[in-house]
Amino acid sequence: MKTTSISSGLTWEIFCQVVDNFGDIGVCWRLARDLARNHARGVRLWVDDWASFARLCPAAEGADPARSFVHQGVEVRRWTTAFAAVEPADVVIEAFACEIPEAHLQAMAARAAKPAWINLEYLSAEDWVRDYHAMASPHPRLPLLKHFFFPGFDARTGGLLREPELLSQRDAFRSEPGGRQQWLAGHGVKALPADALLLSLFAYEQPELPGLMQAWRDGERPVVALVPEGRVLADVARALGRDRLVPGDQVQDGRLQVVVLPFTDQPGYDRLLWACDLNFVRGEDSFVRAQWAGVPFVWQIYPQHEQDGAHRDKLEAFMARYTAGLSPEAALALRGFWLAWNEERGVADAWPMFSAALPALRAHAGRWCDELSARADLATGLTKFCFDILAAPR
Repeated sequence: MKTTSISSGLTWEIFCQVVDNFGDIGVCWRLARDLARNHARGVRLWVDDWASFARLCPAAEGADPARSFVHQGVEVRRWTTAFAAVEPADVVIEAFACEIPEAHLQAMAARAAKPAWINLEYLSAEDWVRDYHAMASPHPRLPLLKHFFFPGFDARTGGLLREPELLSQRDAFRSEPGGRQQWLAGHGVKALPADALLLSLFAYEQPELPGLMQAWRDGERPVVALVPEGRVLADVARALGRDRLVPGDQVQDGRLQVVVLPFTDQPGYDRLLWACDLNFVRGEDSFVRAQWAGVPFVWQIYPQHEQDGAHRDKLEAFMARYTAGLSPEAALALRGFWLAWNEERGVADAWPMFSAALPALRAHAGRWCDELSARADLATGLTKFCFDILAAPR
């Protein structure tokens, strides 16, 4: 039997097909940078949607997508039908069940030391994930073995993306005297009204938004809504009686102030989450980052209409896990508002109870973040897993 000796960092490559605008590539780009900075000898990222990637990585806007470029230690290549032949890395990740090009699979099989082949799955809190995490699946034709790796919320899964310095950076941002106000001023908010609820709104389309915004404009507490460019912006404009909104626009309507922000890179988005008292997030990447912010959030799960009930099952599983440490009243408030937001009905009616529960939800969000951060992060867990695969007898 032959064993593989691993005396230094591994080389990695990640294949990403963009499905949810920024969710898929958001996860892959964060993972690639984390690996390059903290774990790997080299990282290559393949991405098929260059335009979406360039929104998250402005350095890509000036790069030739027909050629590779290196940024923050990651070699980025455009994934096209005419696939460029390269030497496979020690670890090959197909993100979210995308299919690696046949030519690259053949090259992987031709290596004397076969790569660790990983299918990085979507995040879910469902119980079945723990049973399928780390399972192996042999290729039907080639001498390759693929392993399924599931991110998750407990020790029997692969953990969550969290850079080693993330929480200390968050705490430094919040502890700096006048730091939040300085950040807000840099984004067009000169002063917050007394006792204002500052929230970020990053969402898919939401037909119920006009009713919720009516509740905000008529409420007792001032609401300042920071809305990054995105799919929900048309609904915000409709609720305000505008034809359209663009970055830099500010609208005061009763007790509600809406500020439209330009699309930002990932570090900038983290700071937006840290600055706010409540964050509306969507999909997977912003969902995880909201949990590291340690403040209340509202999750809009990616709609999967072609998979009847699949997204509802994932939502229910996370709500059950997340509300386990809450009082019955706070759990009911969170569950009621999250379901209304995702089912697109009764959102305005569910808001008062959810709003009243925000102090309890804030304390809970901090505890939840602390519990999650006590576990190994995704990049660390994935690195150890792949080292073990490559060191095992072949």
